[in-house]
Amino acid sequence: MQFGLLEMWHAMGFLAKSVAVILILMSILSIYMFIERQLVFARARKKSLQVAPKLADLLKNGNMKDAHALASKKDYKGSHLARVTAAAIQAYMEGKEAKLGFDEQIATASRAGERSKTMFNQELRRGLSILATIATSSPFIGLFGTIFGIINAFRGMALTGSGGIGAVAGGIAEALVTTAVGIGVAVLALWVFNTLNTRVEVFDAEMANTSSQVVDFFIHAGEAR
Repeated sequence: MQFGLLEMWHAMGFLAKSVAVILILMSILSIYMFIERQLVFARARKKSLQVAPKLADLLKNGNMKDAHALASKKDYKGSHLARVTAAAIQAYMEGKEAKLGFDEQIATASRAGERSKTMFNQELRRGLSILATIATSSPFIGLFGTIFGIINAFRGMALTGSGGIGAVAGGIAEALVTTAVGIGVAVLALWVFNTLNTRVEVFDAEMANTSSQVVDFFIHAGEAR
């Protein structure tokens, strides 16, 4: 028996093939999630770089309504910085209209920015739980293939009445292949998860910084009066 990939695939039983197919689909899903999230992150970064300088200028000049209108534009919906800024400005203006105390206006704006940050964080993390599940479960799914391979090896021994390498080679190869694929998928999913999670943490820091800066604009504007 030759031990190329095609030869081993043809030698594998139905259950082992099913396990291998499931693991391959998991790896494809992991790669898809990586590409899809990277596109989302790139869009958020691009939109934020476009709108951030404009918002800073408007806020420095005290143009709250214009800044809110700009941050709320549909074109900048995917921008994490615009989303946080729009929420904070809207809460601040609503606080002024409700004639809240200045400290309450600032606190309301700060909470609104934090809520917006939390909601956008959930959007950025979409699919990461799936990656975590793949990373933790794929080695155990591969273990099913290992068990079936060992069973086939013992079946080969029973059919031939011997424990020679020829009788057990197919089953052992089947077991090792599914184990290796399971571990490989787990490593891939874990790498993708950690990479994306690190990017999300960077976005979180940027949103927290933006929310703090917007609140500082409000404080300076209030002190100037």
